[in-house]
Amino acid sequence: MYRDLHADLMRRFGEKTYKLALDGGMSCPNRDGTIGRGGCIFCSKGGSGEFAASASLSIPEQLAQAKVHIGNKYKGHSYIAYFQSYTNTYAEASYLRRIFTEAMADPEVRVLSIATRPDCLGEDVLDLLAELRQKKPVWVELGLQTSNEETARRIHRGYALSCFIEAVSALHARGIEVIVHVILGLPGETREDMFRTIECVNRVHAEGIKLQLLHVLRGTPLEESYRQGDFRVLDLDTYVEILGECVERLDPSIVIHRLTGDGPKRLLVAPLWSGDKKRVRNRIHQEFTRREICQGRLFQEEGRA
Repeated sequence: MYRDLHADLMRRFGEKTYKLALDGGMSCPNRDGTIGRGGCIFCSKGGSGEFAASASLSIPEQLAQAKVHIGNKYKGHSYIAYFQSYTNTYAEASYLRRIFTEAMADPEVRVLSIATRPDCLGEDVLDLLAELRQKKPVWVELGLQTSNEETARRIHRGYALSCFIEAVSALHARGIEVIVHVILGLPGETREDMFRTIECVNRVHAEGIKLQLLHVLRGTPLEESYRQGDFRVLDLDTYVEILGECVERLDPSIVIHRLTGDGPKRLLVAPLWSGDKKRVRNRIHQEFTRREICQGRLFQEEGRA
């Protein structure tokens, strides 16, 4: 039986839990020249944090603003403080302690979730996260995207697969839950490549996974490559078919946090079908029902502000 995020959060906290996207004001070593410039080829100037609050606000102010933003559709009191923009452990541990502690101080924040890179988890940061998890659950979200080293070089990920595996091991040794981001439909990847990535996620015993289709966003190196005809994006039917095969291969103990996604409409170049959420959800539901893998609300996206 497959585990979806909604059901898992209901079990843990007794009510629907919304994710509040925050910006800690950090950059990325794959952007500032430390290991590269421009970031991964699919990453926008916002560092995948287009839905986050403004970094000009304090963390308590960002949380308050995000709560107001979803106030017309959510009346509960359970939130995930999600540091989303860029690389959220790419700073001095003293600074990370301050902003993470500020987020966790909100009594309605149930979980601290941190999106980062596996090559930005030094011993001081790992020890800080281990300390924080004594107060509330801490999730670390790692952008693996693919286990294929050739694809990783093509998308300018900037670290080897071994670095990811070592980071997961170090986090698990400290009792920290790991959520792995995987992109389906990366340029040059076959279905077998995608399935091998799922097998990799299984092998490291990740607690969660986010499955995401490849988006082409305006202003990225990926957009230039797409317009030059170097690759094609997946159509909806192909995506949901591959998605179903990936979920069938996924270890049933892994919580599914996301099955798709849509980029900001002002930036989305392709695939345009991804912007029609109702249509996409219906097709996923149909495909999973056909495969007899639809469990509860598996196809519902996470709450997010």
